Amino acid sequence: MLYHTPKPFFRKDRGRWYVQLLGKQYNLGADKEAAFKAYHRLMANPPEPQTVHAGPTEQSSLRIDALCDQFLGWLQTNRAPDTFEWYRYRLQRFIDKYPSMLAKDLRPFHVEQWVADYKLSTTSRRNYFRSVKRCLQWAERQGYLDKSPIAALEVPSAERKEVYVTPEEFDRLLRYVADPRTRELLVLTYTTGCRPQESLRVENRHVDLNHNRWVFPQSEAKCKKGPRIVYLTDEALAVTKRLYEPKRPHQRLFRNSADRPWTTEAINCFFDRLQERMGKQALKDAGYEVPPKEIDRMIAKLNPTCLVKGTLHTKSKAELKAEAKRKLLRTKARSAAPRYCLYALRHSWATNALKAGVDALTVAILMGHRDPSMLARTYQHLGHSPEHMFQQAQKAVGKLQ
Repeated sequence: MLYHTPKPFFRKDRGRWYVQLLGKQYNLGADKEAAFKAYHRLMANPPEPQTVHAGPTEQSSLRIDALCDQFLGWLQTNRAPDTFEWYRYRLQRFIDKYPSMLAKDLRPFHVEQWVADYKLSTTSRRNYFRSVKRCLQWAERQGYLDKSPIAALEVPSAERKEVYVTPEEFDRLLRYVADPRTRELLVLTYTTGCRPQESLRVENRHVDLNHNRWVFPQSEAKCKKGPRIVYLTDEALAVTKRLYEPKRPHQRLFRNSADRPWTTEAINCFFDRLQERMGKQALKDAGYEVPPKEIDRMIAKLNPTCLVKGTLHTKSKAELKAEAKRKLLRTKARSAAPRYCLYALRHSWATNALKAGVDALTVAILMGHRDPSMLARTYQHLGHSPEHMFQQAQKAVGKLQ
């Protein structure tokens, strides 16, 4: 089963066009026009995916790509689209590394070597390990395998990102956001605590102005165990009313400056730019200048040429210096400012609600959690507020005035 239409791509190292099907790359030739003709002939009669058999006698011939294919098919039916895509992206990379490996030959060190091919953060490394281990665990539970060959694989712990955005910090953050549509998305997330997947996917048909809320039916809710209701504060309601277009029920409520629906990649790029913008201002306020020695070292690493309108251009000394300074300043700026995200705003809403005295059960319900213990495991920012913790300790023994 193919989950996206593969397209031809050009490999500069070999000077040829290729297409990847079922974990295998097919050589289409060096000429682009001929390569696309070969691609269409191949797609007219594509290779069949390997069939997975559950019987124990066939386990010795099971391939990893076939198990991944079955697992993705199950995810597509039983999990949210974002979950499916999360696994598909990582498992495709794993199959690219080991396109014809048999399940019986897979060992933990194979996964270790695959992850080592990428420069990843601690949390991203964990996610790569998780994706493969989860797939093989699923195959074991389904009966395709007697036991997962990587059951002993150690998955690293996630790196906690404790980013609590105070109301004052949020106001300061908004001063760096010029686009009103983006500001509305941030304000609504910070004042409702909704999930990013909810604010990015809410459509006009989900809006219930009579009760100041959004309503996602059970089939579209994250856990799919009941409808998800997002209650709107005054600010969030005002934003919703401005964007609401009842005559277009399936139109996304939040769209960017180009009037396109926000995507996860686009919002991540926005927060990257915001971090650079805030960091550069912080460096400017501190009077920071990139040291000349660092610029010289960076120039030595830069490509001395570039393409300008299809023509090879040799960069001047001034161009190389400007490029080096720009890249060094960008890197420095990212270390001078926090990197925000929509989840940080959601977590901050939970912290603000608890500090305001809202009980944990109500906070959990408003956030869409079915288990209130999630608050204790995930939203621990209150522990970093000595004043609040002291007041709660006093209140517990009835000494708060």
